[in-house]
Amino acid sequence: MLELSHVFTAHVDVGAPLELGPVAEGRRRIVPILGGSVTGPRLTASILPGGADWQIIRADGAAQVVARYTLRTEDGTLVSVVNTGLRRGPPEVLARLAAGRPVDPNEYYFRTTPIFEVAPGPHGWLADNVFVATGERLADQVVIRVFLVF
Repeated sequence: MLELSHVFTAHVDVGAPLELGPVAEGRRRIVPILGGSVTGPRLTASILPGGADWQIIRADGAAQVVARYTLRTEDGTLVSVVNTGLRRGPPEVLARLAAGRPVDPNEYYFRTTPIFEVAPGPHGWLADNVFVATGERLADQVVIRVFLVF
């Protein structure tokens, strides 16, 4: 039996997508990560600028996401994050998201599986567990709620 425990919520500040255009798998775009914050019962950190979400937009409008960014915890520890997943929904909902309009996250599916890389120490537990997350896309931010899988 699986159980989930909320670890943290990340508020990821993002810039305007860079459109590369069609590639073999779909339409490639890169969404710059400008910074942000992580708060929760198990982790507090800053999201450092310089990461990005390399997305493939499929023919059906779904986005395959691969976000790579770095956290700096309260004690200064750096944590590398690779968060992969899928955002999909009805075409009219995805169009509203693309236009930056508010959309209730219950109207679309946005799930990810973050993987953490960190040196041994007080945050080593991040590298030693499996996590799942829900996502919510706002006009200039992505909200990621991360859960530890027991």
